[in-house]
Amino acid sequence: MSTRPETNLAAIIANRAETMPDRDVLTVEGAGVRPDEVRTYRALWEEGQRLAQVLIEQGMRPGDRFALLMANHAEFVDAMVAAAISGTVFVPLDPRVKGDKLTFMLDNAQCKGVIAADYSLDNLLAVRESLPRLSWVIGLETGEVAHSHIGTHGVLSYRDSLPQQVPKLEIAVNDPNGAMQLIFTSGTTGDPKGIVMTHLRFCATAAAVPAMLGYQADERPYSGLSLTHANAQVVTLGASLATGMRAVMSRRFTKSRLWDITRKYGCTTFTLLGGMTTAIYSEPRQPNDADNPVRFVVSAGMPAAIWKAFESRFNVDIVEFYGAAEGGLTVKPLGMGPVGSIGKPVSNLRYRIVDENGNDCAPGVPGELLFQGVDGAPATVEYFGNPEASAKKCKNGWLQMGDIVHADEDGWLYFDCRKGGGIRHNGEFINTAPIEKVIAELSDVADVYVYGVKAASGAPGEKDMVAAVVPTQIDSFDPQLVFRTCREKLDSSSVMSWVQVLDEIPKTASEKPVDRFLIQMFEERRNKVFAEVR
Repeated sequence: MSTRPETNLAAIIANRAETMPDRDVLTVEGAGVRPDEVRTYRALWEEGQRLAQVLIEQGMRPGDRFALLMANHAEFVDAMVAAAISGTVFVPLDPRVKGDKLTFMLDNAQCKGVIAADYSLDNLLAVRESLPRLSWVIGLETGEVAHSHIGTHGVLSYRDSLPQQVPKLEIAVNDPNGAMQLIFTSGTTGDPKGIVMTHLRFCATAAAVPAMLGYQADERPYSGLSLTHANAQVVTLGASLATGMRAVMSRRFTKSRLWDITRKYGCTTFTLLGGMTTAIYSEPRQPNDADNPVRFVVSAGMPAAIWKAFESRFNVDIVEFYGAAEGGLTVKPLGMGPVGSIGKPVSNLRYRIVDENGNDCAPGVPGELLFQGVDGAPATVEYFGNPEASAKKCKNGWLQMGDIVHADEDGWLYFDCRKGGGIRHNGEFINTAPIEKVIAELSDVADVYVYGVKAASGAPGEKDMVAAVVPTQIDSFDPQLVFRTCREKLDSSSVMSWVQVLDEIPKTASEKPVDRFLIQMFEERRNKVFAEVR
């Protein structure tokens, strides 16, 4: 038996395949319509070996990049392991992406191939001719579409490509600081940027997560977040692979089945991001809301306005954290710190909060959050093929988070808004969380997100508020109900200018609402935008 240094994912899996081969470390639940996909450490190692052989046969060499265009499948994780075995670099992409954005991301990452779920092949084939560097496409059979392009248009079958015998390939990763993957930013304000995530950073962070968040040895974490996002990859999957926790994941986020999933699989914790919390809170109350096995929820963006109500309704505690794929991390552990805080920096980081001139802000004064190692070493971030953006992100040796926060007298940090992205109306910055809470509690509302559009007054920097609402029954929904409810329960400055009625709020793979798409729909579909009638 050999113990490999656990500085890349393949080494972790190989070591566990020797010490606990039959541990069912990953279950992708089947949503009641398909069998669960289960991976033990042995299966991850063997399937990783098989797929690594396929990559090599397709001409992939260490350092070459290929994309993963799929939701959460066990094969997604197989591909992560296969990339580490073969020394190649995987590029996870939201399976819903298409058109110019898909072309940009594949071209920007210089991908030589794509492993795509059958439901994503239409979008991929529509742009394939504009990607001369793309030499192969493998289609994953999922059972979600009646007809696919697998076997035609040069699309190889994932199932048929795998060798029957398990190869015995050596792990080709030699440099722990080499690229493991390119993980794209959401691109909510411009073209996405490919963050170079190294093997060592992924493995070290995954190993540190349990202690930082308070996971116990018998924890069973759950996530419906996409594996194209660093949160699901590190906080749930990576931490489980490193420690042997038995992770459960869904192919896609489902707010209606969330609590039933935790009950069925005995999940003791799960992760939420941003608008997901309000969406879950807006679900109709059930008599068994508090009857679940969950100890705590790992949240990034729990609105202070619903924090205590969420904990009480569902009988859970909240562990709040803040971070980004580029780096920077704060945690508010269980039972510590004030409600609404994003915590304090982890032990290996120090921070500054600075104004527009780079001067440090006093407690209570908002400014941009910066991070650096406690040893004073300059922060580093690499955006693939974009040295200018990389240098800007780490200006003066500090990681520029692009978020406005403030600290209290005891050093607890509070998120205020994205830099340049707050809603200022009539000279005041508006806290949207209480507004979203009031609207989310309406039985007629399935989802809500409050954002800003350029103010009709034309005042520089001013915005008018829009409540984007997804009704439970769109045909019978009365937008004036939103205005009346907000007038009754909020001060007049918190009443929005517009209610925008939608079938669905456009979101990134990490369930973050995309303002630019909402603004576009606001401008182009004025028949779905309503003003208050008084």
